[in-house]
This record gives sequence, structure tokens and C-alpha cells, in this order.
Amino acid sequence: MATWRYRAATATGALRSGTIEGATRAEVLSDLRRKGLSPIETVEAAKDAAVKAPTRPNGDARQGSINAIGELAVLLDAGLTLDRALAVCVDNIINPSVKAVFANLHARIKEGATLSRAMSEAKGFFPPMAEAMAEAGEADGRLGGALARLAESLDRAEALRQTVVSSLVYPAMLVVVATSVIMVMMLVVVPQFEGLFADAHGKLPFATRAVMAASDGVRHFGLFAVGGIVAAVFAIRQWLRRPGVRLSFDRVVLRAPQIGALIMNAETAAFARTLGSLIDGGVALPTALSIAQRSVGNSHMAAAIGRVAAGLKQGGGLSGPLAATGVFPPMALSFLRTGEETARLGQMLTRLADVLDRTVRSTISRLISILTPAITVFMGAVVATVIASIMSAILGFNDLALAP
Repeated sequence: MATWRYRAATATGALRSGTIEGATRAEVLSDLRRKGLSPIETVEAAKDAAVKAPTRPNGDARQGSINAIGELAVLLDAGLTLDRALAVCVDNIINPSVKAVFANLHARIKEGATLSRAMSEAKGFFPPMAEAMAEAGEADGRLGGALARLAESLDRAEALRQTVVSSLVYPAMLVVVATSVIMVMMLVVVPQFEGLFADAHGKLPFATRAVMAASDGVRHFGLFAVGGIVAAVFAIRQWLRRPGVRLSFDRVVLRAPQIGALIMNAETAAFARTLGSLIDGGVALPTALSIAQRSVGNSHMAAAIGRVAAGLKQGGGLSGPLAATGVFPPMALSFLRTGEETARLGQMLTRLADVLDRTVRSTISRLISILTPAITVFMGAVVATVIASIMSAILGFNDLALAP
């Protein structure tokens, strides 16, 4: 006997869901009809459990969950109960992993759990901000509004992430093409001339000898070099997993020209958007600050925020201690002071996040506009060097043959 999850309609049109035992789907459907139910969906529990959301959902799953949260907010504001709204959301979700997660949420709600608790049981599928916003909405009876703010915040963060990824696609493809062209030159083109220059190798121009030596090295030691690079990358990643090493590395990165300012702005934007959404959602500032800390990927900045959060619980302020850390841009501190003075901290944090998002986008566009021609020029220079070294040897071949 297998366990089946079912959704069915009663004679009055009400929806009912649960589990039932049965050997086959046909047997389950027959049993449900005998109970006066009209089956809508039956899924074997084992198969249903097999569709699990990843611990770190991919882009499609993230966007699918954001859309579902936004739809859930609209349905709740329209007056539907949470149970009914979740049932409608599950029906409209296409992504299998997202559908499984929201189906589990629906099942937990029917069992009497709160939405925030059900989200926390989703094993990291939802960010900590989602659980806190849901809990705040449940506390003040405005769950729909809280979920709407959550969906907007997550959607903006996802849009920025997609912008960054999309901006890096073309340079990455250009690097792959450039590397492929150079490898073809080293592995195929240059070796064709080794026999031609074999007898006069010592009299070849320095550039020609250097190119032929590079080609020989790539052919004989290329695989070892690739293996060494892979091993080095793996070793560095393992090394950076040590908390002390990671903290020092992140501190150094923030001081790097151009890249440091970009990372600082991006991390501050994520922190400000999360904190602003939590404050607007009614979450207490110390709790909101502790949760927003988890949205910061740079461990040095996160540690600084953690120290401020600890001081805040003891009655300290916010803008002053954050300024003392020295890891936030001056503009962010100005927005924070204004928000505190006008008692509109959540609104000012959201505006700050919007401004920093635009700054990050413009900075990335500027860097890409510089990086793309730089890669093209470098590829052209390498190819031109190889061709020029071979052609100079060929054009001087008669002189080499006549030389004593």
C-alpha cells in the first residue's frame, strides 16, 4: 500500500486535501468518489517528496517563489483565507520545486501551523527576511501587505542580480573565444612551421623562437598547467572557508580600487533593502538588524553590522555606530541619519537601496565597457604577435639559408 496526497471537491464545492492509502491511483480515485468527493489531484507521497526544493534555489526557482508570494499577497488582500489563497497559488505554479514547497506550506497551514513557521521549515528555500516579514504580518493582522512588501523587495534584489549576471555574459564569452583562438594558434598553426625552421632554429628572430617555445610548452605541459590551476583554485576555495582567512580577505577586497567600492555599494544596497522592508513590516529594529546582517555576503561588513546589532540591543543608536565601522559609503550614513531624525527610517533605507542599485548598475556598465575592448585588444595583440613572428621568419628565410 502506498500513501497518496489528494485534493478533491465536496458536493458543495469546497476544497479538501489530505492523504489516503491505496495500492494504485485507480483504487484511490474510486475510494474518494465513494466518499462523495470529486478528485482534482492525486500524487503518490513518495513521488511528491522526491520533488524537493534545493537548499539554494536557482534563478528560476527564486523568481517563481517571488511571483507566488506576490500572488499570495494579492489573494489575501482580496479577502481570501490563507488556506484558500495558498491552494490557488499552488495550482498556478509551474516550477516543480517551487510547487512542492508551496504545497508543503499549504499542508502545514491546514495542520494549524503559521505561515512564518512553515517558511522556516522549508530548509533555507526562503530567505530569513521572508520568515520575519510573515511573522510581523501575522502579528499585526496585515499579512497581505507584509507579503506584498516582501515580494517587491525580493523582486528588486533578484532584478539587480540578473542585471549583474547578464552584464558578465558577453565578457565571459569573449574570454572563452579569445582563449580558444590562442590555443588553436599554439596547438595547430605554430607546429606546422617547426619542420620548416628546424635547420635554422638558432638563427631565427627572438620573437619566433619565443612563440615556438610557448607552443611547445602548451603542447607538452598544457594539461599539467590546467590541472595545477584547478588544484590551486580548489585549495584557495578551501582556504577561504576558514573564518579568519575569509574575514581578512573580505577586508582587503573592500580596499581594492574600483572593485572595493562596487562591492561595498552592492552589499549596502542589499542590507538597506532588507532592513527597510523589515522595519516597514513592523519588525523591531534590533531583530531586523540581526536578520539584515545575513543578507550581507562580505564577512567583514557582516561582522561590523553584528557588533552594531549587539550595541543596539543595549540601547545604542544606529547611524553613529554604523559610521564608526568605516565599511559603509558616506551617502548611506547620510540617508540613515535623515531617516532617524524624521522617524522614517524604513522609507529612507528603501530609497537608499534604490539609489545604490542604480550606482551599482552604472558602475558595472562602465567596467564592462572598458573590459570588453580590453579583451578584444589583448586577443588581437596575441594573434598579431604570433602571425608577425612567423611571417618575419618566413620573409627572412632566404637570408637564413644564405647565412654561413
